[in-house]
Amino acid sequence: MVWQQIYDPFGSMWMSSLLAALPVVVMLAGLGLFHLKAHIAAAAGLVTALLVAVFVYGMPAGMAANAAFLGALMGMLPIGWIVLNIIFLHQLTDQNGSFKVLQDSIAGITEDRRLQLLLIAFAFGAFFEGAAGFGTPVAVTASILIGLGFSPLAASGLSLIANTAPVAFGALGSPIITLSKVHGYDLMEVSSMIGRQLPFFSLLVPFWLIWAFAGRKAMLEIWPALLVTGGSFAIMQFLVSNYIGPELVDVIAAVVSMFSLVAFLRVWQPRRIYRSVSLKGRPHDETAVVPNAAPTLHSRSAVIRAWTPWAILTVFVFIWGLPPVKAFFDGWYAPKLVIAGLHELVEKMPPVVTTPHKESAIYTLSLLSATGTGILLAAIVGGLVMRYRPAALVTTFAQTFWRVRYSLLTIVLMLALGSLTRFSGTDTTLGLAFANTGWLYPFFGTLMGWLGVALTGSDTASNVLFGGMQKVAAEQLGLSPNLMGAANSSGGVMGKMIDAQSIVVASTATRWFNHEGEILRYVFFHSIALACLVGLFVTLQAYVFPFTEMVVR
Repeated sequence: MVWQQIYDPFGSMWMSSLLAALPVVVMLAGLGLFHLKAHIAAAAGLVTALLVAVFVYGMPAGMAANAAFLGALMGMLPIGWIVLNIIFLHQLTDQNGSFKVLQDSIAGITEDRRLQLLLIAFAFGAFFEGAAGFGTPVAVTASILIGLGFSPLAASGLSLIANTAPVAFGALGSPIITLSKVHGYDLMEVSSMIGRQLPFFSLLVPFWLIWAFAGRKAMLEIWPALLVTGGSFAIMQFLVSNYIGPELVDVIAAVVSMFSLVAFLRVWQPRRIYRSVSLKGRPHDETAVVPNAAPTLHSRSAVIRAWTPWAILTVFVFIWGLPPVKAFFDGWYAPKLVIAGLHELVEKMPPVVTTPHKESAIYTLSLLSATGTGILLAAIVGGLVMRYRPAALVTTFAQTFWRVRYSLLTIVLMLALGSLTRFSGTDTTLGLAFANTGWLYPFFGTLMGWLGVALTGSDTASNVLFGGMQKVAAEQLGLSPNLMGAANSSGGVMGKMIDAQSIVVASTATRWFNHEGEILRYVFFHSIALACLVGLFVTLQAYVFPFTEMVVR
């Protein structure tokens, strides 16, 4: 029996939207206001979503349970698998002392914490976003920052803020490629359009990042380095997205940005070295913080050995992100699980789609091609290079799993919540509420993308969810479909820092367990403020000369 989605069960968009938002509100309130542990808040949100789906939207209970089950599977693989294995690698490097050498080598480039943050959180994180995505950059950069001595809140929150501008082109362009394939956008046109929106924010984010960390005065002290880092990234982001394609935008831009910053620091250093490792105005009282001691000098061979596991990780992640490699592994082993009682039994209805469309519910166990598997192999190879015995590797892996077990459970519950909201249609209700804003649609359509990523944790998923709606609404309002398709992705990147799974990844990477609510409260303002700025910029592109000349029709 096919169940057709309804998007306004009360005949009042305001009332329906309030009920549709209730599961997310319960989860976020549990984290941010009531200080519940993350897995408990996620469970409360999931239970609420089940009640809303069944008793408000009329979704059959068994179908709702199957939708949550599909999301739970996706939470385990690929997201949870990435988190587990990146923490495993970090544990290996921490236990044998090579991570301390790595920290000292970074401090040797500059002892200024602001510049370290630029190099690691923004540039290095952008590389991992471009190569892998799906939580990898936050896991890597947050763990490195905590090792460098940053406070847990600073390491977590600032890694999340930094991982914004690169997200639309993450995982070798997956969000844009998916938007094109699923909703019929021209790939190069929408890539070019996003490349005419995000570079402005790629230039802005480094300034915003340091302002959030150290304040306006400390930010202005290093404005030349900020300009070099953000400017080099933005220029390459524009050029590659407009003239080559979306696949290698972040990888090329990140490499150029890293080398530009390191080269610039050879000829320029700030007059004042900023040594604080806590957010400005907050007491430095977290016990997990490493003392801010002067870096120890190490031999070149020791530094090379310390960086080797991370170099191996970079190579493996990049190789595993290549489409031909993924296709090869999936051709070898990628069994598909059809979710009985859900597959092609949920039907999307107009105005979300032009004709009724049955939703697929197939889970592919892409274990070999999963980014987490590449990270696991990199950790094993790195561990052997660091002269760990196989038995010690197994022991450390088991210890790592036990350490992050509640974080993995949280990710599973949150993905179950996201999948249920998609199949029940509650997230579409919220999207339609944004779509009914008339001439303000360019602004609120951008916030629709922000909402999509905040709910699903993925710019790719947000583009699948709302990309078609953006196209239909744009055509009805006489706007460029490319503009609004791009806005969905560009606005979505600012929702990445508040999506629940990213926050759990950050808290796990910094070993700051059960503090997800504090991280959420810190990043929420930055997320909504930056999303609104993107919305204003898209509105200018829609209506105001000379911004309208940037639009790809």
